[in-house]
Amino acid sequence: MTKTILLLLILTNATAVQPPPEINVGSKAFTESVLLGEILTQLAQSDGAKVKYLRQLGGTRVLWDALLKGEIDIYPEYTGTITQEIFAGKNIRDEETLEKALAEKNILMSRPLGFNNTYAIGMKEDVAERLGITKISDLRKYPMLKFGFTNEFMNRGDGWLSLRNAYKLPQKNVRGLDHDLAYRGLESGSIEVIDLYSTDAEIRYYKLRVLEDDLNHFPEYNAVLLYRSDLNERAPEVLKTILKLEERIPEKTMIEMNAKVKIDGIPEGLVASEFLKKNLSITTEPKEETFLTRLLHNTIQHLFLVAVSLTAAILISIPLGILAHRKEKVGQAILGITGVIQTIPSLALLVFMIPLLGIGSAPAIVALFLYSLLPIVRNTYSGLQDIPQGIRESGEALGLPPRARLRLVELPMASRSILSGIKTSAVINVGTATLGALIGAGGYGQPILTGIRLNNIGLILEGAIPAAVLALLVQGLFDLLEFVVVPKGLRLKAD
Repeated sequence: MTKTILLLLILTNATAVQPPPEINVGSKAFTESVLLGEILTQLAQSDGAKVKYLRQLGGTRVLWDALLKGEIDIYPEYTGTITQEIFAGKNIRDEETLEKALAEKNILMSRPLGFNNTYAIGMKEDVAERLGITKISDLRKYPMLKFGFTNEFMNRGDGWLSLRNAYKLPQKNVRGLDHDLAYRGLESGSIEVIDLYSTDAEIRYYKLRVLEDDLNHFPEYNAVLLYRSDLNERAPEVLKTILKLEERIPEKTMIEMNAKVKIDGIPEGLVASEFLKKNLSITTEPKEETFLTRLLHNTIQHLFLVAVSLTAAILISIPLGILAHRKEKVGQAILGITGVIQTIPSLALLVFMIPLLGIGSAPAIVALFLYSLLPIVRNTYSGLQDIPQGIRESGEALGLPPRARLRLVELPMASRSILSGIKTSAVINVGTATLGALIGAGGYGQPILTGIRLNNIGLILEGAIPAAVLALLVQGLFDLLEFVVVPKGLRLKAD
């Protein structure tokens, strides 16, 4: 009897100390996705889960790859996107085939959340009325109209190329841009036709006409949740709570929530909490950060990205610069390779890192490291090359071995040039690090992306000003370091 009681006590204690399940939630970089991600986060937290919310990441591929790798466990998606982009070319026509294709990747799909957010084509109501445009096929009559489509829409299976072919549209002036910036371009008149999400609050706010898809080009985009199959084993009760969202968000409700965030400026956390209380009788307490806590958090993340990547670049670049100086043929190759890396667009370089390193700080640090190489390598090489021959010969005449000459003569003589290269890399690094937010690395890019999405200048400045100040501080730090590292004679000569 005593042993049985003891065993029960042990089992009870073991159960009691079990840690809460950990769940990573993701969302894309537009308001509806961020809002749905917030709802998922609060639902999971209400059931005791420890949740990490990776908000407003890049496009579909970033989220899908992160889901496959287990870096996120769940995120909101749309059936049309799954069939037309994720499984493009597989000719998936029904839900059963779609679920089978997902299961082969160990991914499950919820039932629809209750609304269809399909693509649409829109323009200002007054412009459409003046030209007599009511449906997409009417655009054929106006080849000079300026189109502005989201970058994702420009390249997806049911996007611009297939739309152009289906409707035989003649327009050539077509730009790719951010979804939120497209609305501002439409308002300013710099573009006249854009792609819309049918639940966008801006359709009513900007008085837009949604053109009839008279050839039924766009498929249904029913909102669903994609999640890893192992979530059933790791957090079955939490998943059960999350799936209460199925068929609980009608289109009208989604449009209203989008409007509260995008137009009324209410934080996503409060809108999500209100929805859960009203529709699921679940009370949550959304965490709202102050300006100072956000600034501190973003500063720590940004400094981490810059410090790690720049330190690694310094440790690698200076030896590479020395090698380039000592070995002419190898040196040309080193300078050529680092130069080519510098020409790769920073956003592309970040995306290239994702298949190798996933999302988060790791790919951002590697990309920033690569971007920091050229200025330091080139300035180390140039600084050593520019040392007068007489000084080199003096070192040799003193009988100094090559390593001693490098340490005692050549590097001190080249120190001003090397520091200049490090300073340039540091300033570039601080600015480029803001793009890390697109792949979940955080930093000052986070408020900038949110500000662009919400058309909030204050949030944009919340990231842009600290980034600029940090760049100035870094430059000042290296100017100060110059007085310590660079020999006094060289500083006087330069002055």
